[in-house]
Amino acid sequence: MMGAVVPKQLECQVWPPLNSSPTPCNAGVSAKASMTDGRSTSRGKRKIREQCENRRRHPSDGRRPNQPQNGEVVEAVTLFEVVIMGKSAMQSVVDDWIEAYKSDRDVALLDLINFFIQCSGCQGMVTAEMFQSSQNCDVMQKMTETFDEDDKDYPLVKAGPYWKKFRTNFCDFTSVLVQQCQFSILYDNYLMDTIISLLSGLAESMVRAFRHTSTLAAMKLLTALVNLIVSIDVSKHNLERLYEVEKSRPTGKRTNTRLDQLEKKKKEYEQKHLDIENMMNAIFKGTFLQRYRDIIPEIRAICIEEIACWMTTYPDRFLTDSYLKYIGWMLYDKQPDVRLKCLQGLQGIFGQKALGCKMDLFTCRFKDRLVSMTLDRDHEVAVQAMKLLMLMSQNYEDALSSEDCETLYQFVYATHRPLAVAAGEFLYNRYLSVTIFFYLALGWLHNSRACLRALIDFFLESELHSHVTYLVDSLWDWAPSLLKDWEYMTALLLGNADSHEQALTDAHERVLIEIILATVREAAEFHPPVGRGGTRRILSSREKKIQVEDCTRITEHFIVVLPQLLAKYSVDTEKVTNLLHIPQYFDLELCSAELLDKHLDTFLSEIKAVVNKHSYTDVLNACARVYATLCGEDGSGHKKVGLARDELVDELVHTLNQCLDTFWDEVGVNAHDLTRWNLYDTLAKLLGFEVEQNALPVQVTVTKLWTRKYFASSTPAFMILCDLLMIVSHQGLSDGLIECVEYLPSSSLQSKLLFFVEDHVFAEEPKEFRGQQQQKLDALQQKRCLLAAYCKLIVHNVVEMTAAAEIYKHYMRTYNDFGDIIKETLSRTRQNDKIQSAKTLILCLQQVCNSINSIDSSFNNIKELARRFALTFGWDQVKSRESVAMIHKDGIEFAFQGIGALEGKSLPPNLNFLLILSEFSNKLLKPDKRLSLWLSLKPGEREALTLQASGSSAQPSGARRQASLGSRGSRRAARTPGGQAALLDLPEAGAA
Repeated sequence: MMGAVVPKQLECQVWPPLNSSPTPCNAGVSAKASMTDGRSTSRGKRKIREQCENRRRHPSDGRRPNQPQNGEVVEAVTLFEVVIMGKSAMQSVVDDWIEAYKSDRDVALLDLINFFIQCSGCQGMVTAEMFQSSQNCDVMQKMTETFDEDDKDYPLVKAGPYWKKFRTNFCDFTSVLVQQCQFSILYDNYLMDTIISLLSGLAESMVRAFRHTSTLAAMKLLTALVNLIVSIDVSKHNLERLYEVEKSRPTGKRTNTRLDQLEKKKKEYEQKHLDIENMMNAIFKGTFLQRYRDIIPEIRAICIEEIACWMTTYPDRFLTDSYLKYIGWMLYDKQPDVRLKCLQGLQGIFGQKALGCKMDLFTCRFKDRLVSMTLDRDHEVAVQAMKLLMLMSQNYEDALSSEDCETLYQFVYATHRPLAVAAGEFLYNRYLSVTIFFYLALGWLHNSRACLRALIDFFLESELHSHVTYLVDSLWDWAPSLLKDWEYMTALLLGNADSHEQALTDAHERVLIEIILATVREAAEFHPPVGRGGTRRILSSREKKIQVEDCTRITEHFIVVLPQLLAKYSVDTEKVTNLLHIPQYFDLELCSAELLDKHLDTFLSEIKAVVNKHSYTDVLNACARVYATLCGEDGSGHKKVGLARDELVDELVHTLNQCLDTFWDEVGVNAHDLTRWNLYDTLAKLLGFEVEQNALPVQVTVTKLWTRKYFASSTPAFMILCDLLMIVSHQGLSDGLIECVEYLPSSSLQSKLLFFVEDHVFAEEPKEFRGQQQQKLDALQQKRCLLAAYCKLIVHNVVEMTAAAEIYKHYMRTYNDFGDIIKETLSRTRQNDKIQSAKTLILCLQQVCNSINSIDSSFNNIKELARRFALTFGWDQVKSRESVAMIHKDGIEFAFQGIGALEGKSLPPNLNFLLILSEFSNKLLKPDKRLSLWLSLKPGEREALTLQASGSSAQPSGARRQASLGSRGSRRAARTPGGQAALLDLPEAGAA
């Protein structure tokens, strides 16, 4: 096997070929067995024996400190102990080992072999006798026997800073070993042959630790050889230039001795190059080709990481299609860590323009895969894929098509911020920078202005999204000067821009206002928008300084410009709403007093004008928020703002009173039907006002609200009624300002509420909505709101908990639409009352079971519903014991209901319910299973079982068994219409 991996010139003469048997002992043992040519001295053998015996007597995990013996400190005696303690520099450690190798290479090699074995976590050591043995299989078998495979932790995978440092030292040792040996023993045809054979053999072992450790060592060894051969090539190239210079000299000045020396040195470099090439081939074929598809993802990641390093370091040899294919294949690996190493390796390659000419075939073959990896379920893989594609686009213009770029641009709207930021960089460098030249050609002389126009066009063209906030956040790190150019943005809106620039359309103005609002929010809050950021991080002093400067700019600029914008767009609801959100980011304390006094009155007057013009809720809420922001939460804001607010409210109240007086004079509320006037909104507001002021009896208010024909069929009325019931129930307010009487809805009102939910939530969708996606989504959202409002009443005990049984019936059929709401209701009710919640579940199953007559597909659906209910109890049987026991108690009583009237002539009609109940049986504790069995017995059977239990000690075992069989035989299996028997015993019930 080894002969097929290692070339003939690298076959170590002291290592016989491996057996072809596939047993674990010979899968990687060939590098450990016969390792001597008879040159080991007795001193070396004695030293190794002492080390092994000492290690057997005092086993440790490899981190053994120096122990004082007889007043002296005993230093570490093995190479493994020196490296794992990490107290010495790797170069000095390797130099000491090289000196030991030169004095006695067999002893030094034995120490090096034991180093690799011990780094794998193996407690065994190769002794001098094993070193001289020719039975390789026996040696490896002993190593495998001493390896504790049950302990999955070995040095390379152990956690903690100490073992992380050991891994670094291990890799450094392998690299420094090649570096320090290049001038002496690297080419002696003994050292490297032995190491390569050892690592190749260990890499084929069935033991994970052996494969992992040897693969890492072999890959680092090959990386060191690659660096060495590159330096040799550089030296050889310099030597050839020197040789040509020396040769080009005139005959009188040229010396043949110098030429001969250069020629000899050149041949020496060529020989070294050939030797290293052979070593590289042996490691690549013996380790990489065997392990890059290993079942362990860490081993695969090591192989891919190192081959990418070889390609960037030595592209003439490794940057070919025959090696690139391995990275391309592993792009499809199931483990994200392996895919991530592939992408990071390709970033190093595509980041160098000089290497692009060799990547044409790879790009053609795997470009689609790279583009699709931006949708990878692992966020880090998706981010690195986006960065790789950006490098490809920057360095190789034809690498990505326009369709690929259009796909990648849309990731600026992704919810994962690192991916969106990477896509923002791609958009800025690829799209905006290119579009700038187009607008500059039209006469737009300012780069930022051209870029802003390009940004607006991009947003309008991406019709799938309407999240300007996400777009701004994606570009915030790459174009801060553009996005903070509020002076130019507002000048463009007011028409004060350069005359030769094209005027904005209505759509452009709308998007630009949204961009202004998003940039102001980002600058003032210094935090990503909702949906993209986690907890707010603590800002650094530099970031706080930038934030204060931006807030000052925002306040001083928009306190002047915003009144003009409000005056221009006062009739446009959407635009004026967005503009009114800007003042909430003002900080009047940062604004100069002179500027504030000069423009604040104008600003407040424009807000007042907006309030008088509009009746839309969004606009009025925005105006109210402006007053609240400028007044301050504690009223410490500017005095002018408070006076303006009070004046505006006085005028609105006066106007309201006049309108109400006129309205009540014209329409009699008690004598006429007001339905055709569509007064719902007005009445709802008045009703809320009356309830808050406690002017009407709550019972009258609630009853009248729902008994009105118009309200009884209105979805908004249902929502108001649910909120009102929440307020006036026993969960009501009692804060000294509002005293609500306790009121719980009557049974008839609860029935009407339930019927409304059945008709408007769980009914089939109208035919006109079928095929219309937007209408279906709107209707679904409305249904979810209705169901959530009703379930809230159940959770807070406003409506009886048994009403939830009617909701639980639809759990399976409507799982995709309402499953989360129903599960949350079930969880909350269980927290409130475990017993009542369990009774509600069993009531639901009983009602559904009564609706069918036989075991058919509907019965299987009920069993599946019961199984879903059982899963909600989790794995903690003690926590759910009371609920599950109650389910079995009520379920068994329901199953044997009416058995007394039948007098044994036929089976109980609900006996099949036991099959449904069995879905909960695995949640029962053993004592409760016995109780369930007791409940399932007839009264006569219970007495017999009691007598049997009391006299069981005096009966022989055969009699007890017969009595038990007799009592159990009375419970016959129910026969289904299909002729199959249904097992009635609960699991482990016979153990009673």
